[in-house]
Amino acid sequence: MSLEILLIAVVTALATSLIGVFLVLRKLSMLTDAISHTILLGIVIAYYFVGDLNSPYLLVGATLMGFMTVYLIEVLLKVKHINEGAAIGVVFTMLFSIAIIIINTRYRNVHLDIDMVLLGNLEFAIFDRAQIGPFSVPRSLIVMSVVLLINLTMLNVFYKEIKLVSFDYALASVLGFFPLVLHYVMMTLVSLTVVAAFDAVGAILVIALMVGPASTALFYTKTLFHTILLTLGVAVLNSVIGYQLAVVFDVTISGMIATMTLLSFLLSFMLAPKRGLISRMFRIKRQKSDVAFATLIGHIQNHQGTQEAFEELNLNTLHEHLKWQKSFLDAMTDKALKAGYVEIENDCLRLTQSGKKYYEQLSFIR
Repeated sequence: MSLEILLIAVVTALATSLIGVFLVLRKLSMLTDAISHTILLGIVIAYYFVGDLNSPYLLVGATLMGFMTVYLIEVLLKVKHINEGAAIGVVFTMLFSIAIIIINTRYRNVHLDIDMVLLGNLEFAIFDRAQIGPFSVPRSLIVMSVVLLINLTMLNVFYKEIKLVSFDYALASVLGFFPLVLHYVMMTLVSLTVVAAFDAVGAILVIALMVGPASTALFYTKTLFHTILLTLGVAVLNSVIGYQLAVVFDVTISGMIATMTLLSFLLSFMLAPKRGLISRMFRIKRQKSDVAFATLIGHIQNHQGTQEAFEELNLNTLHEHLKWQKSFLDAMTDKALKAGYVEIENDCLRLTQSGKKYYEQLSFIR
């Protein structure tokens, strides 16, 4: 396999994941899926007029169709009782279906097929080359490098404005940052990035690269800057590992990179230190245990020294009053005994001085 293929994959991953951070933050991930499919209609329409698959006007037509997709979705969102998911679904299926119908009725003998758009052909991207001075460079590498440069430039110039629009659309509007204009600028960048990337890696991998790395990074980061940096790192790592595994197992590179993107997300979803599923499960279990422990201490304090103390605090009946399993009560009692908060007297629990001090700190029980 060629190093040039890996470079195309890495540059594409950087360009798509960079713009994908803001789509994920604004909960517009499904918009990527819609645009990555509806641009096919833009390509078909442009081909109808120019009749050349290598014409740059195909890129223009696809980009304009991506912009049109966003505009039509925005129009439908203004209609009552239509939410964002429904609007995306209607526009996405309509425009993509029209493209498929046109291809199957007018261009059966033209190399303009659905598989090319969805799956891409990264392995053969190096054979479509352009001459830059004395150097022959894959055209996809040039295009994606330019797109990456455009995305980096826009992010650098309008970082504060894009950040504000992403987190507080209303405040951005009040401060006069023209959030609607920035929104359409961002969507135009999304369209351009998707169109430039899909020819080499396919729409499926474009969706994975735009959504996957950013979603993975959010399990570990709290600030936008760190999220962007980690997103780019995850995108590059997935591309490199996916490329190497594709070489070893002799499978499609785009498919393996998409698989690695999914695996990295699933691993983070399960194992992330603070926001992973397993960590949350242990935290919830610990919180339940802490609340139960505090409840036991509070119950003892409330009934200690009263006439019903023998009934309420007796180890044989206490679980019935607290409506706990006997085994769970035993576990909480052992914890309280080891902490030195309670002691047993005549088969009844009573608080020690340490236990009373602990209870005084539990202001939420009072």
